[in-house]
Amino acid sequence: MKDEFLFCPLGGSGEIGMNMNLFGYGQPGDHKWIMVDIGVTFADDTVPGIDLIYPDPGFIQERKDNLLGIVLTHAHEDHIGAVAHLWPKFKCKLYATPFTAVLIREKFREKNIDITNDLQIVELNGKVSLNPFEIEYITLTHSILEPNGLRIQTPAGIVLHTGDWKVDPNPLIGAEINSKRLKEIGDEGVLAMICDSTNVFSAGRSGSELDVRKSMLNIMSRLKKRIIITSFASNVARMESAFYCAEKTGRQISLVGRSMHRIYKAARQCGYLKNTIEPIDPREAKNFAREKIVYLCTGSQGEPMGAMMRISNYTHPDVFIEKGDAVIFSSKIIPGNEKKLYKLHNQLVKDGIEVISEESEFIHVSGHPNREDLKDMYDWVKPKCIIPVHGEHRHMIEHIAFAKEMQVPYPVQVENGDIVKLAPGEYPEVYDKAPSGRLYLDGNVSVEENSQSIKDRKNLGSNGYLEITILITTKGNIHNNPIINYRGLPIYETDEFIYLLEEEIEKTAKTFNIGNKSQRHNLIDALKIAARRFTKEKTGKRPFTNINLVDI
Repeated sequence: MKDEFLFCPLGGSGEIGMNMNLFGYGQPGDHKWIMVDIGVTFADDTVPGIDLIYPDPGFIQERKDNLLGIVLTHAHEDHIGAVAHLWPKFKCKLYATPFTAVLIREKFREKNIDITNDLQIVELNGKVSLNPFEIEYITLTHSILEPNGLRIQTPAGIVLHTGDWKVDPNPLIGAEINSKRLKEIGDEGVLAMICDSTNVFSAGRSGSELDVRKSMLNIMSRLKKRIIITSFASNVARMESAFYCAEKTGRQISLVGRSMHRIYKAARQCGYLKNTIEPIDPREAKNFAREKIVYLCTGSQGEPMGAMMRISNYTHPDVFIEKGDAVIFSSKIIPGNEKKLYKLHNQLVKDGIEVISEESEFIHVSGHPNREDLKDMYDWVKPKCIIPVHGEHRHMIEHIAFAKEMQVPYPVQVENGDIVKLAPGEYPEVYDKAPSGRLYLDGNVSVEENSQSIKDRKNLGSNGYLEITILITTKGNIHNNPIINYRGLPIYETDEFIYLLEEEIEKTAKTFNIGNKSQRHNLIDALKIAARRFTKEKTGKRPFTNINLVDI
């Protein structure tokens, strides 16, 4: 029986975010595996109390003895964000280039885990041998330092996993895309390409960081007062552009926000940002005239705790903004964030502050490939099969159509959990399904999507809380009135509500022999139903209800 070469996405296919991909090789039932990326996505308001969501790794956890390592393409959170949460389930080797490794080390330090012996640093364009996988890192360009594609070779053939990328002829910081090596890989023959689909609907090219820098300098040259730039902290090229433009316009620069400082420090540690002016502390920046300072801050998506939101609310301890100042949003408006971002824009404009965003000026380029960039990659790599990932279903279906236009013989459409047999066989195809799903980080505990804690919180958020405590004497009678507490219920006539609810409780309790402890469970259920029914009649809400019976 021939060895099989398999691909299985557990996250990032059918969604943008929380990337986790598996490659397997070996005899059926005894494959060796590698994992590529281990990312998160961020929860929205529909899941109260949850910030991070990551793929359920149960399928590979059951096979952890055959997991040879976790190979990381770059340092964006949707590719490395779950590493410190999930790695303890595997305790395998981690592979990353230097900049990514610095940020990973910090994640483990926050959790008091010593990762020194398990984190292997791979040089740019370096190689990793995890028999039967030979992995080569290929330098690409993206909106972060050190983005890599992976050439993954087994005895059955070569796969190119692109990770996140674009074709940027002038990335400003870091090397240009290694098109020479990509062409060589194409000439070797590529069994399948696993490829980024984010911008497949966008015509033309995604644009260059150099062009953004030129535009930013023009914009900043005409602004006369205080300037605040907000962007993704991870985009070090954009950070360097802010430093460059500040220097050219005779201004000092100050970094605001924890992740901005963290990324700056990591970049400096890895030898980047060496020829820029030194940033000054925000507390010191207060002493500079408005026209002599630029702030570079976090919160470009209107995050409630981001520096930009706190500045706009006048609650930031160190940065003050006033009429005539300008805010440059040097980032994309991520779908889903429009509402909170426009609220932030409106607040600023109302206060007499100029807002400059991608809607009004050329101030941002994407880190993902537009259609012309994709054409370049297809021309270089010439894959026999294309498997679109890193997109919602609409992106991936469009990418399949694009691949057909590019004459790729075997495009394969996947979603999370699909197991694709790349070889052997006439052509790659989905032939099995692995269990997949999402885990929510609830506090510091991983819970499943349908966990009781999340259901309870949703219920509390929608319907409020009612607690009734009944004291029972040794003779089995109710002692005094029940103690009633509630939260989140629209009740204005409190005394009347409590009086009528007490009557309802008494009426229900009379139908039970309270002294008989075996009837207690039934009594609790009956009281819960009666109290919720009564509250629904009075308020329209059916609250999360808790009944306590206390013997005295």
